[in-house]
Amino acid sequence: MTTTLTELELSPPVNLRDLGGIPVDGGVLREGLAIRTDDLAYVTDEVAAGLVDAGLTAIIDLRSPLEVSVTGRGPLAGHPISYHHLPLIADVGRSVAEGRPDFSHEGMGEMYVRMTEGAAPQLVTALNVMAYTPGATAFHCAAGRDRTGVLAAMLLLVLGADDEEIVADYARTGENMAAIMRRTRPVMAAMWQALGFDLDAVDASSSLMQGSMAVSMRLLLATLRERHGDALGPLRAAGLGDDTMARLRERALAV
Repeated sequence: MTTTLTELELSPPVNLRDLGGIPVDGGVLREGLAIRTDDLAYVTDEVAAGLVDAGLTAIIDLRSPLEVSVTGRGPLAGHPISYHHLPLIADVGRSVAEGRPDFSHEGMGEMYVRMTEGAAPQLVTALNVMAYTPGATAFHCAAGRDRTGVLAAMLLLVLGADDEEIVADYARTGENMAAIMRRTRPVMAAMWQALGFDLDAVDASSSLMQGSMAVSMRLLLATLRERHGDALGPLRAAGLGDDTMARLRERALAV
């Protein structure tokens, strides 16, 4: 791969939001616990410093090793915060080799199901990080939409948010998609090129800019319940315990 961080334009995230304010069991999720965002690896120095000053103490990086190899950790690596690389898609090349991705809302929902079932241990580890980190945790993939959306959904399920709130949070990314695509294009182009694909061709095969994003999240929640009886079933089987869930709920409501 030829793209390096020095060749990328550092820029502020365009899909960053604190999950504070979402109704959960017992009240409202407080600010300063969980921040979901698009790629933090090439934020500006000013953004990095601002996040740390505001209380950021941990980063959960959900990107694949291939994606991380393009950018590294970026400016936030220079700050005293913990870093947890928990890829929800370990091998993008293998995933592509098994069939061209279905970039439709239904196809993404089906991918989320496979991701939740296949990467349940990583999701459990991520929830433990958020439960026991003394400060705010930011979690991200590339766009802050798919892998980030799955982890956000699992966190909100643990906290007792209802489906409509989970879907609404996920769908908020829709209004940011044009900006996300502009920001991530250099990195994504390098990654797809390394896999033998042209980004323009990939974009042309996508229908994700049309219709409602909500379809994907509704499909994930419904399918998990149908298969496991509980949307958190795969995570419980992978070790998500009552103690971690209780700790998250305590932290979520604490003032």
